[in-house]
Amino acid sequence: MTQPIAFIDLAAQRRRISEEIDRAIAKVLDHGAYISGPDVGAFESKLAAFSGSRFAVSCGNGTDALQLVLMAKGIGQGDAVIVPDFTFTATAEAVALVGATPIFVDVQAADFNIDAGQLGDAVDLARSKGLNPRAVIAVDLFGLAADYDALNTFCKDHDLLLIADAAQSFGGSYRGRKVGTLAPVTTTSFFPAKPLGCYGDGGAILTDDAELVAVLKSLRVHGQGSDKYDNVRIGVNSRLDTLQAAVLMCKLDIFADEIAARQVVAARYADALGNRVVTPTVPSHSESVWAQYTIRLPGADRNAVAAKLKAAGVPTAVYYPKPLHRQTAYRQFPATNGLAVSDRLSHEVLSLPMHPYLDEATQDRICNAVVEAVA
Repeated sequence: MTQPIAFIDLAAQRRRISEEIDRAIAKVLDHGAYISGPDVGAFESKLAAFSGSRFAVSCGNGTDALQLVLMAKGIGQGDAVIVPDFTFTATAEAVALVGATPIFVDVQAADFNIDAGQLGDAVDLARSKGLNPRAVIAVDLFGLAADYDALNTFCKDHDLLLIADAAQSFGGSYRGRKVGTLAPVTTTSFFPAKPLGCYGDGGAILTDDAELVAVLKSLRVHGQGSDKYDNVRIGVNSRLDTLQAAVLMCKLDIFADEIAARQVVAARYADALGNRVVTPTVPSHSESVWAQYTIRLPGADRNAVAAKLKAAGVPTAVYYPKPLHRQTAYRQFPATNGLAVSDRLSHEVLSLPMHPYLDEATQDRICNAVVEAVA
């Protein structure tokens, strides 16, 4: 029987750092401070240092990270936030949860990221609907940072807050700068499948803005003031628990090495598959963390290809089968006229196994199976 391949091999990572993880968890069990314990602050400092940002504020998950930023900036009813159409629901969900209106714009086929050229149309559309444009959320899809030079310029010229949704790109870089320093505010997720993931849910916000940090720390604990029974604003309950912080510190120690390993895997994929399918490209000025390795299959029967790969023991996934403007929950929200790329990508994309522990033999097996499936 053919040995099945792991889409993301967390077990291999666990074997590598099992002793460190066990010691970190035991330390938390010994001190017993399961909520807001000392490991949380230590992890926040370590995370900020890794990213190059001044501050890191941890929270319950990546969706909460987005929502907390919007709440801290007072974005709500009557406001519009521009978001890419081809992304996970959390990006637009956080906007809707604070009462604001997401405005959908298209992405670029070359890198799956938000098309800065559509932002002007989105601002005009928002104003035509009587909405006040307040922010842009740029999602660094599949691990690659968006075009932050263009995005920062546009947002500065139009007095918009730029939020980098780096749930998939944390650890990457753009023009010599690390993700976490590319926008005034960056959010990320530590969902287990992310490049830097914990053993549950977790998230964080990265920024150089000390005043914003103070508000975020209040909001994540029910809007507390001087203590937890002094509530100075309406907040939420969104804390990274101490066990997860302890686990993440162990994983952060090997993260740079894992990112390097992902580059090797991605390069071998590109070499083997570049003339058979549309492989992702990374500009010379950027480094992706390859949260996903997503190929495109224009003109092919994606379901048939995925079925053949499954029969060969190769798992695949589709991120994302339906753009947000076509989702039932979001059909009522405004969208710019040109969303053709998002529609097309939703029918073409297929993600292959990607993690730092893919050995060459397994990757060769995957590549051979893809070649046969698309023949």
